Amino acid sequence: MPSTAASILPANAQQRYEVHRADLPVSCPLPSMALWNSHPRVYLPLEQERECACPYCGAHYVLID
Repeated sequence: MPSTAASILPANAQQRYEVHRADLPVSCPLPSMALWNSHPRVYLPLEQERECACPYCGAHYVLID
């Protein structure tokens, strides 16, 4: 039986994330990330801005389409 824990990304492991319009609304940490070792979820204004940084961890999110 495959483990679902292997498919969960570590929270805030990268400093740059590329996201698509299909991913909107975007939050940091992303839904695919583990939350137990991360900051509170915050939604980012990528609808208005093409790029923004998370106010908690500084991860940079870029809308690529």
